[in-house]
Amino acid sequence: MVLVLPLSKDRKRISWRLVLIAIALQFAICWLMLKAPLVKEVLLQLNLAVSALGTATLRGSSFVFGYLGGGDTPFSVSNPNSLVIFAFQVLPLLIVMSALSALLWYWRILPWLIRSIALVFERTLGVRGPAGLVSTANIFLGQTEAPLLVRPYLASMSSHELLLVMTAGMATIAGSVMVIYSAMLGDLFQGAMGHLITKSVMSVPASVLFAHLLIPDAGHHAQALQAPPRIYESSMDAITRGTSDGLSLYLNIIAILIVLTALVALANGLVGFLPDVFGAPLTLERIAGWIFAPIAWLMGIDWTEAAKVGSLLGVKSVLNEFIAYIQLSAMPAEALSDRSRLIAMYALCGFANLASIGIQISGIGTMAPERRADLAALAWPAFLAATLASCMNASVVAIITN
Repeated sequence: MVLVLPLSKDRKRISWRLVLIAIALQFAICWLMLKAPLVKEVLLQLNLAVSALGTATLRGSSFVFGYLGGGDTPFSVSNPNSLVIFAFQVLPLLIVMSALSALLWYWRILPWLIRSIALVFERTLGVRGPAGLVSTANIFLGQTEAPLLVRPYLASMSSHELLLVMTAGMATIAGSVMVIYSAMLGDLFQGAMGHLITKSVMSVPASVLFAHLLIPDAGHHAQALQAPPRIYESSMDAITRGTSDGLSLYLNIIAILIVLTALVALANGLVGFLPDVFGAPLTLERIAGWIFAPIAWLMGIDWTEAAKVGSLLGVKSVLNEFIAYIQLSAMPAEALSDRSRLIAMYALCGFANLASIGIQISGIGTMAPERRADLAALAWPAFLAATLASCMNASVVAIITN
C-alpha cells in the first residue's frame, strides 16, 4: 500500500474502513479455504474433478492425435516423460474446459454462482452494480469475457469502476486457464486447483483495495444489472461456441509461447555479449531476479531464494504467467523450498503483464469505443494495482500457512 498511496488521485477521500475490511477479507478467505476442514475437503475434491477431466480429455486427444496425444505407442519407450507433448496432451484440456464453461453458463449454474459470490462482496465491501459483478465474474471468466456481461453499462462507468474492472481482470485468471495450470502444477502442489481458486477469490477484495487507493470511489454507480445476459440458444450451441472459443485461445497460447520463447532466446543472446557479472553471463532472467528480488523478499521468500522467485515475477510481468509457471514447474526440487514455491504460485497467478494492457484496451475498447482514451489512461494504473494485488495475496498466504 505504501507504493500506491503517493500515486492516489485523492488521498483525502480514501475510506480506511474499506481498506481494513478488504485486508481482513483476504485473510478470512485464505484461512477459510485452506484451513477450514469442510471447505478444504471440497477444494481437494475439485482436484479429483480436474484429474477426471484431464483423463477424459486425454481420451479425446489420443483419438485425434494417436500416441502424440497420449495414446499407446507403436514402439517401446525408455523415457515416458519425453512423450508428454504440451500442445497435444496438456493444452487440449483448455478447449474441453471452455466448452464445459459455456454449457454451465447456459444451464444458469455459472451465473448463479457468480451472483452468489458477488452478493458477499457487495455486503462487505459495498461493491455494487456492473463493476462489482464483473470483478466477481473474473474468478471464472477471462479479462475480456467478463466485461461482456455488462457491455451496455461500460460507457457510463466512472473512472473508479473502469479501473476496478481492469484491475480485477488482470489480477485473476480465467477458469479454463486455471484448469491448465492445475494440471501443470499438480506434481508440485497437493491441491493445486484449490490454491488457484483460493487465489482468484482473494483477488476480488485485493483488486477493490488497490483500485480504491488509486482512484477513491466517488459514490457513482451505474445502473445495476438485473439478470445476466442470454449468450447461448441451446446446450449444443453452448458446446459448439464454447469449443470454438477454446480453440481460438488454444491456438493463441501456442503462438504466444512460440514467439515469446523465441524473443527471450534472442534477447538473451544479445545480452550475453555483455561482460559476465559475478562469474556468470547476464540473462533477462537474472536481471529480472535482481529487480524483483526485494518484492519477493517482502512477500515472505527467504533472501537466498528471492532472486529465483524475482526472476519468475519478472518473466510473468514482461511476458506472461504461462511461461513463468512452466519455468517454476521445471525448477529442480532443491531450487526452492515448498513454502517458497507456494508463495510463488500465488504471486504468479494473474493476467497482469504487458500484453494484457493491449488486450484490455482493444477488447474493452471495442465494447465501449467512447471510453478507449480512458482505458488507455487507466491501463498502467490497473497493471500496477493487479500486480500488487497478486503480491499481497501471496503475502497473506505466507502468513496463514506459516
